[in-house]
Amino acid sequence: MKAYQIDRFDGIDGWSLREREAPQPGPNEVVLRVRACALNYRDLLILRGRYPVPATPGVVALSDGAGEVAAVGAGVTRLAVGDRVACSYFPRWLDGRLTPELAMEQFGCTRDGMLAEYVLADEQAAVKIPPHLSYEEGATLPCAAVTAWSSLTGPRPVLPGETLLTIGTGGVALFALQFAQLFGVRVIALTSSEPKADLLRSLGADEVVNYQAQPDWEGAVRQLTRGRGVDHVVETGGVRTLAKSLACSAADGHVALVATLGAGGSIDARQLASMGMVHRVFVGSRTSFEAMNRAIQVHALRPVVDRVFPFMKAMEALLHFEARHHVGKVVIAGA
Repeated sequence: MKAYQIDRFDGIDGWSLREREAPQPGPNEVVLRVRACALNYRDLLILRGRYPVPATPGVVALSDGAGEVAAVGAGVTRLAVGDRVACSYFPRWLDGRLTPELAMEQFGCTRDGMLAEYVLADEQAAVKIPPHLSYEEGATLPCAAVTAWSSLTGPRPVLPGETLLTIGTGGVALFALQFAQLFGVRVIALTSSEPKADLLRSLGADEVVNYQAQPDWEGAVRQLTRGRGVDHVVETGGVRTLAKSLACSAADGHVALVATLGAGGSIDARQLASMGMVHRVFVGSRTSFEAMNRAIQVHALRPVVDRVFPFMKAMEALLHFEARHHVGKVVIAGA
């Protein structure tokens, strides 16, 4: 089978296309025929050797993919050949709290990922994708969508009538905007251009603030909440935006911290002291993935896909993603 493996961790050209032996399922395992993969920022971090979990040399790249079950091993009961599935970001985290042991196992990092014709997985890691979604759309769910869902349903769940701030037009931000509407939440979205602002409004954003035109956007956000501040922030900007996110949050607000990397920002301890809750979001469990998929199916929600690249042009997809030209998810079709 064809697969893109990571030979070096010193830059984005660390991928190489190889011929590898197709996996065979053991007891309680399944083999998936991968039909589409999706890129995430963590994939760039792994290629650059900056990801917190050390990756295995020669590992097949990418955590996110969708396909159909091609073969099942002895004892498999949850799935059958032909089922349309994706796999959880953390394949062993089924429910409850994430432990360091569970976090150390990840597709495309410590075990072979999705950028291949076939991938081997434990049946417990697989989740059926909503039937109305294409494989390309289903491939976008495991990391970005589950992260957004967990941000809104975690320790401080959103409530109808509350206000949410999203940042940018990446996968997590757009999924958070789409999910917020299911919960009856008002959304204020930050972006950098009028075309992106138009897209955000078309997806249901109630208010859009252009942070290029309004560098002190925290003041604009507070004005839109009549001085109270937002109830929730899905913080995808990291250190660059966290201080301003705190500044425009309500006294009892909640910040779901999706990204912590970056430079160029500083946090006032007084802001942290006045906050209701800041918590780090680590994607989510299989149970969260399944709950999210039920909501997606009931509401016929469709992910925002920026572009789909052919399998043999995976490097072009990565370069497009790295350049931040995308709005929504960048997808690579199956081989």
